[in-house]
Amino acid sequence: MGEITEIEPDRRASRGRFSTDLIGPRTAAQRAALRHQWDVQAGRTIPLPAAELTSTGDSRASVLGFRIDDVLVTNIHYGAATVDGRWVGCDYFSGMLVVDVVRRGTWEFGRARDRDGVAVSAGQFIVRYNNPSWRFTVKEHTNTTRKLILPVAHLGPLVHKRPVLGAADSAEMRLLLAHTRMVDANLDDLSPAGVRAARDALVELVSGVLRRRTDGTEPQLAPSLVQAAKDLVRGRLAHPELSPAMLARELNVSVRTLHRAFTAADESITAYVRHQRLEQARLALTTPAARPSVSELARFWRFSDSSHFIREFKKRYGQTPAQYARSHAHAQHL
Repeated sequence: MGEITEIEPDRRASRGRFSTDLIGPRTAAQRAALRHQWDVQAGRTIPLPAAELTSTGDSRASVLGFRIDDVLVTNIHYGAATVDGRWVGCDYFSGMLVVDVVRRGTWEFGRARDRDGVAVSAGQFIVRYNNPSWRFTVKEHTNTTRKLILPVAHLGPLVHKRPVLGAADSAEMRLLLAHTRMVDANLDDLSPAGVRAARDALVELVSGVLRRRTDGTEPQLAPSLVQAAKDLVRGRLAHPELSPAMLARELNVSVRTLHRAFTAADESITAYVRHQRLEQARLALTTPAARPSVSELARFWRFSDSSHFIREFKKRYGQTPAQYARSHAHAQHL
């Protein structure tokens, strides 16, 4: 029996969060009742994903997402004990642009009139204009995708008759995903003008994915550029070549543009990298077993020498690394 959980009525028409947990299979009457309940609470512009991936009984779809103006952003997780390759229709998305960034498993997309499907594996994305409607199936028991649905017809011609596919770590997709995470984190605090600006930036970033280029000098996109750079930094803190130049190359912008975006946010790239490395070093000092030495931490986190590391650590946390480690160990034994 399908069940909807944690959906709150959208008191502000411009935005709203929702989640659902669907368990299958269900009878036709149960599916109709579930869809009606979803339409009433979340709105018809937010599609209810089907969970009918198996014919043997044990399948589940979990959805968590938010709506901002006329754009939907969701995380969808499908799981099934068996997978029999059943196609699931997507006519709920008619006339919309749909972006799927596959994080786990393999999703296969196709149209009823087409013989060949398009397989999209983890680490890839597909953008398709859902007119006429596409359908999908999954190839593994556990599958996850980040989905964006945009009722923005003027972007349709950029997809033409064929979908656009690419790598999820492309510069343009990094910016788009960073923007969605940033909007998700700040959704409840956005003013009506902020909602519109966030929506417009999202549409512009999707356009960049389709054109395979994004104008990093556009001031509206500066926060997304900063967030994407921070995401890269956190994943490459120990990399010996981590630098503004490396980040700029990965994000397909100039170093000057990247510095300008950080300056607009009252930050510095170098300071952000240093603070993140110091934080990782601090966490390492709280490890009860096999605690690294000060010189090992300085070398691993790319400080010029131990003296430099100790000086920066004390400036940040008010204690030297050795003092911090002793005080933490003492607090644990109290």
